[in-house]
Amino acid sequence: MKGRARFLDTRPLRSSRPFRHLWIGTSASQLGSQTTTVAVLSQVWDLTGSAVGTGAIGLATGLPMVLFGLLGGTLADSVDRRALVRATTAGQLLVAAGLSAQALAGNRNVLLLLALVAAGAACGALGAPARRTFPVRLLPADQVAAGLALTNISFQVAMLAGPALAGLIIARWTLPAAYAAQAVAMVVSMLAVIRLPAMRPDGTDTTTGTTDARRRPERGGWRIVLHRPTLWGSMATDLSATLLAMPIALFPLVNEIRFGGNPQILGLFLSAVAVGGITAGLLSGAVTRQRRGGLVQLCAAGVWGLALTGFGLAGPLWAALGCLAVAGAADTVSVITRSALVQLETPDAYRGRVSSVEHVIGVAGPELGNFRGGLMASATSAPFALVAGGLSATLAVAAVAATNASLRAYRTPPLSNQPVGPGTVDASHTRPEHAGTQ
Repeated sequence: MKGRARFLDTRPLRSSRPFRHLWIGTSASQLGSQTTTVAVLSQVWDLTGSAVGTGAIGLATGLPMVLFGLLGGTLADSVDRRALVRATTAGQLLVAAGLSAQALAGNRNVLLLLALVAAGAACGALGAPARRTFPVRLLPADQVAAGLALTNISFQVAMLAGPALAGLIIARWTLPAAYAAQAVAMVVSMLAVIRLPAMRPDGTDTTTGTTDARRRPERGGWRIVLHRPTLWGSMATDLSATLLAMPIALFPLVNEIRFGGNPQILGLFLSAVAVGGITAGLLSGAVTRQRRGGLVQLCAAGVWGLALTGFGLAGPLWAALGCLAVAGAADTVSVITRSALVQLETPDAYRGRVSSVEHVIGVAGPELGNFRGGLMASATSAPFALVAGGLSATLAVAAVAATNASLRAYRTPPLSNQPVGPGTVDASHTRPEHAGTQ
């Protein structure tokens, strides 16, 4: 049994039928999103032939994610979260149909395409904070990290297989089929959400479906995070790692300097990160059963920085790929532990708003980190930017560890078996509301 405990913990799929439905739907939507990402990139390049045009995809995606993600957090603490995710999933389905229709019609207007991309990103961002709260409501406390690990590994698999699948679909059936694949995936996701139990936040009036303002203190997500050492420490750890050491923008330059700009090697860089993440996911049982989640996250974030430092110094291709695989594995461990800690340490009445803060940090940190890396590399060199970024991230994580005793000492709350709905456990009641605060 000890040996089996080191592998992927599948207890959540066996113990909770609603979580199993959610996982299937989420996995389908992640795969569909990857096919659409490649299809949009291909279509924008065909329409503009410009790096500025393809760069605008990031703007059309990133801005709605930040703006609507914060709004989604407030909504998630005010209404039935299942209903909110159902509505936003329906919006994503309509956008996928619109993308397929414009491709079938031979659209040549890149602004129309980007507007549809922005609409899809806005729908996803509105529902993201509410969706993040689902595992902690569907699983007992000791299985939340395992559930998040399962979700993460499906994301890693989608990242690895999705682009290849998109390439095959586009090559054989052209762009409309790739967009249609996402529409089918969103149908699967919608069916999964419909089958979930109602998930009203604590303090919700069950007759009206809205939250009574007298029972839900009006606090923003940022204020809640800053008043809980474990929360701000966990998010500061993640921001330190991504803002100071995000390497993806430097991949083309490193490939050009060291490996002659071979496009196959550039693809191997991205694949190595995904392979490391998948491997860590498959062996995540040893992580998800650990109660010292804060300490595990700090260690994983430190390994991420050191691995990217190694990538900046690596000469042979095998060493570079090995460092990236280690970085991908460390990132997966960090994401799993952070996500579980944030959900378990946040009272249910605030989970939507706190999840929106986590969402914004998760979106903005990597993008700003890539921008920082590009600026530093243009002023110095790609290897220097990687080494300096990796060491800076490791030192910043060490500073968080040194100054945040609550995060270092954090332990997953004990198991609670109080059901809140069919097949669900409300982990928000596994400890006093103010546990972990100082």
